[in-house]
Amino acid sequence: MSAACNLRRAASGDAPAIAALTDAAYANYIPVIGRRPSPMDWDYARLVDEWQVWVVEVGGALAGILLLVPEADALLIESVAVAPEMQGRGLGRGLIDHALAEAARQGFRALRLYTNAKLTENIAMYRRYGFHETRRQEMDDRTLVHMSIDVPTRPKQHRRG
Repeated sequence: MSAACNLRRAASGDAPAIAALTDAAYANYIPVIGRRPSPMDWDYARLVDEWQVWVVEVGGALAGILLLVPEADALLIESVAVAPEMQGRGLGRGLIDHALAEAARQGFRALRLYTNAKLTENIAMYRRYGFHETRRQEMDDRTLVHMSIDVPTRPKQHRRG
């Protein structure tokens, strides 16, 4: 992300804008998967308090969101979305990089996400980012593809004496 971007933790007042951005970013998936993606129906006023929700602003306008949830053995990306008019500028990749940094900072060894199996372009993009498929899960009317990436650890500094 460029210096013109402001990445910060979301505040409760951001919830309506987060919901609107999610609706806009996920709308093109409806015809592909045949239903509304679940993030379009989440209660962001509640999630801003319960999860680690990050927003990126460009020129003072909300441009992207990242929702992280700590699990026992990994940090889970529940949602990453970029406003349609801001896509293709590296913001999504920047948010994934931030998730990796947060996972490392919080002591996790893995960063995890899942997506619908019908979203083949997203699966390919996550593979390019270094994620690998760990399993597929049949769920009601969809198949989820679970993916993971190892969190890089900093090499230990050796003192010269």
